[in-house]
Amino acid sequence: MRGLFVTFEGVDGCGKSTQVARLAQSLEAQGYPVLCLREPGGTPLSEKIRSLLLDPANGDMVPEAELLLYEASRAQLVRQVIRPALAAGQVVLCDRFYDSTTAYQQAGRGLDARMVSEANRLGSCGLAPDVTLWLKLDPAQGLARATGAHSPDRLEQEGVAFQEAVATGFEALAAKEPQRVAAIDASGTPEQVETAIYQVVSQALEVCGLRAAVAADSAHSRGAAGD
Repeated sequence: MRGLFVTFEGVDGCGKSTQVARLAQSLEAQGYPVLCLREPGGTPLSEKIRSLLLDPANGDMVPEAELLLYEASRAQLVRQVIRPALAAGQVVLCDRFYDSTTAYQQAGRGLDARMVSEANRLGSCGLAPDVTLWLKLDPAQGLARATGAHSPDRLEQEGVAFQEAVATGFEALAAKEPQRVAAIDASGTPEQVETAIYQVVSQALEVCGLRAAVAADSAHSRGAAGD
């Protein structure tokens, strides 16, 4: 049975990494096989590309080069890690995917929408998330969170105006694909955000049949033990 592909999106500092870890812990406690990934990254090659993209020293990177680097990292991750994991029935939780490219490079950088869409199609190797969780947070608040504990990376250095443009991009995505993109209020406590996320993901698990499969495996094990 194919696994479930869940992506987490939002402006910098919205709490994606925290919520990926919390959801993974909850699902693993119930017996689901979970794989946590991040973009860009997730493979040796993709992590090297990540370093290039986030290094403040590369401040002269042009938007087109930025777009292509993200897509190259993504293609390697999809082919090498995500597709095999889904084929093995795992729940794949990914911190960012192609929606971030639409929000950051199209809405944020102003690149042509058709060009970004075609680049996303190539970089994703045709793979789309089953569920996308958009952690909705005020861009200024998110940026303050993101830069509060470390020096800002290349994208964080773009400032609040850039993050506001990115947020507008995510808003448009959620309106365009409400069946896939779930808006989650990320201004609450981590526990409140976690609860809202779990409600969405648990429904997706039921729809795709993974919950039933886990239950069936457990029932089979109990029956075998009683034989």
